[in-house]
Amino acid sequence: MSSHNFYIPVMGTGFTIDTPIRLAHYGISSVISIVDDVLMEKMRAFYCQETKRDYVEIGIKEEDARAKRTTAYLNLVQEIVKENFAKLKTSSFNKGSEIVKYLEMLPEASPLKSAYQKMQAAKDAASIEKLQTWIRENLSLGEIDVNIMTKVDKSVFTKEGEQLPSENNMAHAVLRGFANSDLESSVVLSAGFNRRLYGYLAKFDDFFPDENGNLKKKIIIKVSDYRSALTQSKFLAKKGLWVSEYRIESGLNCGGHAFATQGFLLGPILDEFAKNREELVANTHEIYIAALQKFNKNMPLDRLEQKLTVQGGVGNNVEHEFLLEHYNVDATGWGSPFLLVPEATRVDEETMQLLSAAQEKDLYLSKISPLGVPFNSLRGNTKDKEKELFVEKGRPGSPCPKMYLQSNTEFTKTPICTASRQYQFLKIKELDAAELPEAEYKREFDKVVDKACLCVGLATTAELVNGLKVDYGDGVSICPGPNTAYYSTISSLREMIDHIYGRANVLNQLKRPNLFIKELNLYLSYLKDLLADNKADNDERQAKYLLGFRENMIQGISYYKNLFNNFVIDAKHSPEQLSSELNDAKNSLLRMMPEKDLVYQN
Repeated sequence: MSSHNFYIPVMGTGFTIDTPIRLAHYGISSVISIVDDVLMEKMRAFYCQETKRDYVEIGIKEEDARAKRTTAYLNLVQEIVKENFAKLKTSSFNKGSEIVKYLEMLPEASPLKSAYQKMQAAKDAASIEKLQTWIRENLSLGEIDVNIMTKVDKSVFTKEGEQLPSENNMAHAVLRGFANSDLESSVVLSAGFNRRLYGYLAKFDDFFPDENGNLKKKIIIKVSDYRSALTQSKFLAKKGLWVSEYRIESGLNCGGHAFATQGFLLGPILDEFAKNREELVANTHEIYIAALQKFNKNMPLDRLEQKLTVQGGVGNNVEHEFLLEHYNVDATGWGSPFLLVPEATRVDEETMQLLSAAQEKDLYLSKISPLGVPFNSLRGNTKDKEKELFVEKGRPGSPCPKMYLQSNTEFTKTPICTASRQYQFLKIKELDAAELPEAEYKREFDKVVDKACLCVGLATTAELVNGLKVDYGDGVSICPGPNTAYYSTISSLREMIDHIYGRANVLNQLKRPNLFIKELNLYLSYLKDLLADNKADNDERQAKYLLGFRENMIQGISYYKNLFNNFVIDAKHSPEQLSSELNDAKNSLLRMMPEKDLVYQN
């Protein structure tokens, strides 16, 4: 049985790299990023030493090294997790033991928690022993899931510049590494629909039902709207692949890269999923079964499960419970708050102190990502300081040792990264030749040097915390969501879980808005920037996009007015207060784009 109704999403490449080793034996599910095979190989060496296992290096030049490193690290994680779990299951029921720690962290509604409480109240030895046996038999591990950003699928070239077949692409290689591992868990596909990568899933038997009709490897797709979920799930179903979970993420009220919708807000998105969930399952299941028959695959005994989860900005137990009950989601994701839980994530001391002191103004949507996608960042992070030092020395840009985010061919035949020293030298040389006015030159120059080496920056924290050799500078990039502003205390695992389940409160004293209102205001700010960026354009297509954005937000505000009139989500926010905040948001929207404007004009 599932132990918890929350999970810890992937955070960067280093922050959750070993979270399952630390938490899965307590029944807590989490997600590892498998984009960085260099970091995974380092962590495998570290944990082999920690657990007194033999370590044989998989060199970077070894054939299919990226996939092999992925498989080896994931297999090691699973071995350690299973060992930890076996020890926990056989530990005593004495106060402070591992099994008691597991049980005390469970939500109150858990059957395991109920059995534990009955055991504590029982008087006779036979009843106690019977309950203890039942509890041990029904403990479950947390999921060891993995994340692949589908955009990070760089083609690989020979030394002569010849492009290799797509199965050598970066995302393809780590997918192969996961598929070949012993894990029985899920791959979370995020950052968009990569048809070629999705099709590659069908190369691996573990994604199809086994002889008992079960899936060893499952597919989770991270989506921001219903239409996208339907399109992607049908594509996969036609290949005999089942989507076991739709993971809905707020477009802006989240950490990491922010994939904003066209003004579609989280509440209406969840409502559409809740209303159409059965139809979505039924439609895709029919296509799925037909494909399995066509490809002569094993059949599931029953209709396979399809979960719905949500993440992005959830901040207290009331919101957590509302999402579970009102939209019938199976679990909520709690990411950024766990950056302040050293037992759960890997955050170096300097970054931890910056995080705990961060206020709303310190958490911002930046343009530092080489992918060209808005990226949540923390002002004053050590990677930015390192980046600024390079500029001061007249050598802007970073070395590009990992090469994961190389995608620009503006100056070169094979792709390079916009955060690299090579690209920035060439781009600045082009700016110098353009003889721009001083103010315009500075503006364009700042855009170029703002890009950060995320491949290194997001991994360094795990190296620092674990005492590993840091090869490429010790600057740390971090990607917390806006929700981080309302957490200031470095917490224990128990304290954070008690907060999720309403048994404690670790929020600071800063006034925290309702999660739906917070996201709404983030979208208003995002739209304001969009309008500013496009004020000189007379592009009809862009005008239609912006007007659609405005209309979707107006509909979202109307949806929330009705929701807040009928449901009390949080006693700290009265219906009158929420209604006033919605009116303010609508007025701001109409001031930005007056209702009389039928087309976007200069």
